[in-house]
Amino acid sequence: MSRLNPILAASVQSTDAYQQAIKQTSEAVVTWLQQPEMYQGKSVAELRERIQLDFTSQGLGNQAAIERAVEFFLKDSLSVHHPQCVAHLHCPSLVVSQAAEVLINATNQSMDSWDQSPSATIIEMKLIEWLRTQVGYQAGDAGVFTSGGTQSNLMGLMLARDAFFAAQGHSVQQDGLPGDLSKIKVLCSENAHFSVQKNMALMGLGYRSVTLVKTDRFARMDINDLAEKVAQAQANGEQILAIVATAGTTDAGAIDPLPAIAALAAQHNIWVHVDAAWGGALLLSEKYRDYLDGIELVDSITLDFHKQFFQTISCGAFLLKDARHYELMRYQAAYLNSEFDEAQGVPNLVSKSLQTTRRFDALKLWMGLEALGQQQYAEIIDHGVTLAQEVAQYVSEQPSLELVMQPQLASVLFRYRPASLATADDAAIALINQKIGDALLDSGRANVGVTESDGVTCLKMTLLNPTVTLQDIKVLLALVEKTAEQL
Repeated sequence: MSRLNPILAASVQSTDAYQQAIKQTSEAVVTWLQQPEMYQGKSVAELRERIQLDFTSQGLGNQAAIERAVEFFLKDSLSVHHPQCVAHLHCPSLVVSQAAEVLINATNQSMDSWDQSPSATIIEMKLIEWLRTQVGYQAGDAGVFTSGGTQSNLMGLMLARDAFFAAQGHSVQQDGLPGDLSKIKVLCSENAHFSVQKNMALMGLGYRSVTLVKTDRFARMDINDLAEKVAQAQANGEQILAIVATAGTTDAGAIDPLPAIAALAAQHNIWVHVDAAWGGALLLSEKYRDYLDGIELVDSITLDFHKQFFQTISCGAFLLKDARHYELMRYQAAYLNSEFDEAQGVPNLVSKSLQTTRRFDALKLWMGLEALGQQQYAEIIDHGVTLAQEVAQYVSEQPSLELVMQPQLASVLFRYRPASLATADDAAIALINQKIGDALLDSGRANVGVTESDGVTCLKMTLLNPTVTLQDIKVLLALVEKTAEQL
């Protein structure tokens, strides 16, 4: 393609260049997928030295630019599809999700107004309607696709805040935050996602507004301590604008007791937001859907599809039980969502989103559901949960390994603790487990998480990959033990 016309368009010159670029790129990906290593094992310093920008005045052309991207990015990327890549909530992606990305990127639709994304707008709205039925909400389309859990949690907390003040006759949108805010509180468990604190700070209420509720031995919110914290807040003259429950904590995969939390909140007229960024995948489960009982009772929900729905990053959603609360954040711009448009029934989704320009990520979920069907989707979601239970049983039988907590979703918390370390102090055991995780990544052989559970430093396997078997994990655990012995 001529450097004077590098834009994707209908000309023969453009479409030829597009096909060549896609072909070159896809062939490089296929080659990369075959490499045996999980990671090439380069350090931060090595990558800083290796990666150099080359922005020449004349440009390199598409072919050379792609070759450099393959050399300096693709080859040194983490292979998230590798059976020994289990550190994080970081999933391999569906093939059809990759196809969806081609369509999303080529069309470059912007989801802020219907006249920039006509068919895409309707597809997203229909998907939101479908997701609401899966949750158990009433029919409607109150919800929107988001960049992921942090943004969805922000929307839930922001609308909870604005609804709280609106009930007192005050509009945050029009007049800002009123008076002394030191008495405003949000309650969440000790194991809730850090975005609760992050978002409360972003909204001007600060970390101090977040009260942490104790958890039980399975990392779930303690409903008795929640009741005590609510009573204590009221006795102190504090006002609770929301309770954030978690359906799938990052490490343990714990799901808070949703029915009990919703019932307590209803007694005190408190907004409940559920962060189901991970556990929301069980909406499609055939074996474990009951883990989410009570989710239909809450005011707003976070869902992520770039976790155990196996979609490419990013792809999330926010669901709002009562559509009238969207009025608390609606803003009209004549060039996007004018009153004239609304009178004609034109759906401009900018009214439902914190973003203006926004990708059509909903296409990935739609194509995934249509390609796999609900039964196969349920099978690959359930696989991880069932595998975690099998792995936990295996770990508990190994003399050098210790199961730290029984799994609840698709994660296994364990640590290396052989008989030779039986008398070692906690710090020494913690250090050896930290070093195991670091050594495995440095070698490029595996990526195992290092975290803490109730003060215990441990290793974590997050088993999202539906192609991974118990035998694969046995190989990984043998590698953990061998690495520990070498250390």
